[in-house]
Amino acid sequence: MLESLVNRCRSLPAGSTLCILGAGFSGQRLAALAEALNIRVLTTRRNPEPDSGALRFDTASKVVPGESDLRGVTHLLSTIPPGRDQNDPVLRTLGAQLRQLPLRWVGYLSTTGIYGNTEGNWVSESDPPQPTQDRSRRRLICEQEWQNSGLPVQILRLPGIYGPGRSPLAAVQAGTLKPVQKPGQVFCRVHIDDIAAACLHLMHCSAAGQHPPVVNVCDHEPAPSHVMQRHAAELLNCDLPEARSYADAEADMSAMARTFWAENRRVSNDLLCKTLGYSMIHPTFRSGLAQCLMEERLMGRLSQNAPD
Repeated sequence: MLESLVNRCRSLPAGSTLCILGAGFSGQRLAALAEALNIRVLTTRRNPEPDSGALRFDTASKVVPGESDLRGVTHLLSTIPPGRDQNDPVLRTLGAQLRQLPLRWVGYLSTTGIYGNTEGNWVSESDPPQPTQDRSRRRLICEQEWQNSGLPVQILRLPGIYGPGRSPLAAVQAGTLKPVQKPGQVFCRVHIDDIAAACLHLMHCSAAGQHPPVVNVCDHEPAPSHVMQRHAAELLNCDLPEARSYADAEADMSAMARTFWAENRRVSNDLLCKTLGYSMIHPTFRSGLAQCLMEERLMGRLSQNAPD
């Protein structure tokens, strides 16, 4: 699976070192891609496994990598979310050290939630942020901190992230997924392969003098969640219950789930794809789910009883 991704991407110049602060779901994918491209990679985790090779970085307990650990880092990606005090925990604990590094590109993973609710209308990077959720307001504060840091920062705004191990396929096959439909509601999304590949693409664009301060990283087709789930059922040759109306389902939802349904927007990727020339690996959820199906079967998360 990684081979096809590697064939789509270019390595960084010789002597480059990429550091990924917070190697979780998205960060691990970028790390794997970079290593396959023979890029020197450093990663951090709050509690790394003893043999993982990751550096320990725990902002809550102020455990940070030392100067020798980060020496020579030229490209940096932070996936670490805002702290409880609303400030960016990376800049608070590591900012002075980062400013001493020979950094050529710094990426910060943010959220398209900062655009707020547009009633389903399209938004782009030129639209002013109008966050309505507390978590999105905190993200916007962190975005502004990074942009004022003096580092060569590029903000990557992401919608819902999915990929192998984090897709609706397993729940559909298990029969536990209950679709919900709300008239006019769509969700934007992006596959982790496109996050990883877009990061590398943006590093190359920046080196060539194309460095917009904010870039949306999302696929081409905002779509209702029940449409994506129905397609997952078709891939698996599984039955899926008829979608319930949001009005009926809302009472059973958690407070967090209701906040996602409270916002409705379509996020444009024109800057990334048309201006900066990135070609989506998974332009819609259909391609992305097909990839998830293959990889999740290999991972043993899905049974083999569905047709290819």
